[in-house]
This record gives sequence, C-alpha cells and structure tokens, in this order.
Amino acid sequence: MGVLNVTPDSFSDGGLHASVDAAVAHGLSLFEAGADIVDVGGESTRPGAAAVDAAEERRRVVPVVRGLRARGARTLSVDSTKAEVAAAALDAGADMVNDVSGLRFDPAMGPLVAERGVPIVLMHLRGDFETMHREPRYRDVMGEVVEELRTGLARAASAGVRPEQTIVDPGLGFAKDAGHSLEVLRRLPELAALRRPVLVGPSRKSFIGRVLERPAGQRLAGTAAAVAACVLAGAHLVRVHDVREMADVVRMCDAIRGEAAP
Repeated sequence: MGVLNVTPDSFSDGGLHASVDAAVAHGLSLFEAGADIVDVGGESTRPGAAAVDAAEERRRVVPVVRGLRARGARTLSVDSTKAEVAAAALDAGADMVNDVSGLRFDPAMGPLVAERGVPIVLMHLRGDFETMHREPRYRDVMGEVVEELRTGLARAASAGVRPEQTIVDPGLGFAKDAGHSLEVLRRLPELAALRRPVLVGPSRKSFIGRVLERPAGQRLAGTAAAVAACVLAGAHLVRVHDVREMADVVRMCDAIRGEAAP
C-alpha cells in the first residue's frame, strides 16, 4: 500500500503533492513502482496537526481519487475517519476505507462500509489525534492491542460489516512510544489470533528515528528493516512511502519465506 498524502502538513511529505495534478501523477508513479493499493489521505495525524473539517478534507481527497480512477488506477483506498469523506471518495471511485480510529470517531462509518460492501482497515488507536501522543501507558502493549482490535471488530460487526471485509492494523506510532512500537513489531504474530488480514504501517515512523537518530527523510534503511520484520512476522500488507524500494524488500522476504520463485 503506497501512501499518498494530499495535505500541507503531514510529517514527512506534507505539501509535496498539494495540487490535484501533482497528487495524481504521484499516485500513478506509486502503482508503477509496485504498489497494489494507493491510500489517499487528506488529514494529517502528526502531533500538533490542525484538525480538518469534512468539507476541506473532501475537497483535498475527492478530485485526486477521481483523477486516479480516470487514469486507470488499480485499487484505491481513502484514509479518513469521517463517513462523509469516505462516502464521497467511494462515489469518486475508491475501493476501500482506511479508518485509523477503528470506527470510533464517526458512528456513521460502520453503516456506510456495511452498505457499500467495501473492505475497511481498522487501526488500533487510543484517544484522539490531540491526546494520543501524551504519555501512552500499557501493562501489556500487544495483549491490549489485540483485545482492543477485537473490540473494534465487534463494533464493525454490530454495524453490519461482514468479517471478510475487515483488515486489522496495530497502529505503530499511534498512542505508542518507540518502545511500544518495537514490542508490537516483535510480537506481531499474536495478531493471528484475530483471524483477519494484517496491515502494518512502519514507514518513516518516529520509532525508527528514535533508534537511528535520523529525521523522517533519512529513514529509508530503518523502514526497510521494519518492513522486513513485518513481512517475516506474517503481515499481509505494508503501508509505505518508498514503494519501489519496499517492493524489493517484500519480494525478498517472500523468497525467504518460500512464497516466491527465485
């Protein structure tokens, strides 16, 4: 899954694809580089980012989705916690929803996904975008992530979302410090208990910066190591900025696992 942020303030690529033409061109380049899915997002979740209302988020996202679909793009995801934005993006041609709140922020998101019959990523997140980075605490980080994702799956089911529509994401860096994120990576196989496909988004995250003492733009090697760890631990999808390089990492890991011919 390639990351396409159409925001002015995302943590590593804010403002780089601010115009519709630039965003569409970059999205197409992600597919050409090896992405199976491109995830289009119009609201930054970095610490201190300003909240974006649904109208502005829709203005950023919908023309890009529409433009990519018109150019023959493959699978498109909309990265939003707002049902209004997700509905507009689906109408414009998106194929799935990536909700980092795990259906907690907008009660209309679950029924929308159920009605449209599209896949949805349910990510683990505590608090909201303003509070999630304030001294996160866990007694057993992975055990709690698994149980809270299980609650998210039950929330989806109660809204009418079929189990086969759901994908889970442990939320590296969301309401987790560097130690928590590293532990989640070490214990990633425990997510198999949920019996759902697993997406992980390690790309350029702050835990890599903490370990390597590198700014966001210099975390390629650290991201590659984290992506390899994800794939070897059983992740089905990885969400990344540097698609060409990470596609090579995934192919190499698949070969090590015996799932790709040399």
